[in-house]
Amino acid sequence: MKWVLYLLCAAGIAFGWMKFMNSGKGEAEELRKQIETYEESGSAEELEKIPTLNEKIKQLEEGKSLTGILLAFVTAGLVGVVFVVDILPAIAHKFTHAVYDSAEQVEEDVMHDARAKFAQGDFEGAIAAYRDAAAADPLNRLPWVEIAKIQRENMHDSDAAIATLRQAVEGQEWQMNDAAFLMFRLAEIYDEDRSDRISAAAIMQQVAESFPETRHAANARHKLHEWGVA
Repeated sequence: MKWVLYLLCAAGIAFGWMKFMNSGKGEAEELRKQIETYEESGSAEELEKIPTLNEKIKQLEEGKSLTGILLAFVTAGLVGVVFVVDILPAIAHKFTHAVYDSAEQVEEDVMHDARAKFAQGDFEGAIAAYRDAAAADPLNRLPWVEIAKIQRENMHDSDAAIATLRQAVEGQEWQMNDAAFLMFRLAEIYDEDRSDRISAAAIMQQVAESFPETRHAANARHKLHEWGVA
């Protein structure tokens, strides 16, 4: 129904423009020919009529200009309504899907598969699925975090968790927040599981130096102060 209304409005506007293009054209031409005839005759009586005829031509042109402006406003209004109501939302919808569909596909397929395997107690299968997710979405830190968590908490293999996080940190150019998060988790395992505060402190120092004047650097310095190695 909406598109039928649009078509009717468009047809009405098109008809209006067609009438506008032809309106007053013949009458103005006749008046100009009449003026030319009067000018050629040189009759005083006819020459006196020329200003009146010029005024009629001017009125016809002004009326046509006003009609053209009104038609332009109506046309722009219809185009604006169609663009805002139908075209713009369609563009936004398409853009949104173009940006997020790939990540959503990874989330729905690979990540879901990894979680399902984890729920079944298949930790190795879950880790393999998370590695597939990391390969499919390299800038997503979540698969690496989940792998290290499974290795540390479920498989009780802190060395493997450390290796995983080191692989993640060193093998990818991360955004600042992601890099700092992974480094904090790595330092946590060194300190809590290995009681290796020296290595943990070295990582915190690296965070402070890599991201100066950020909250990550402030948190790292706070942790170093808490450990008494600031």
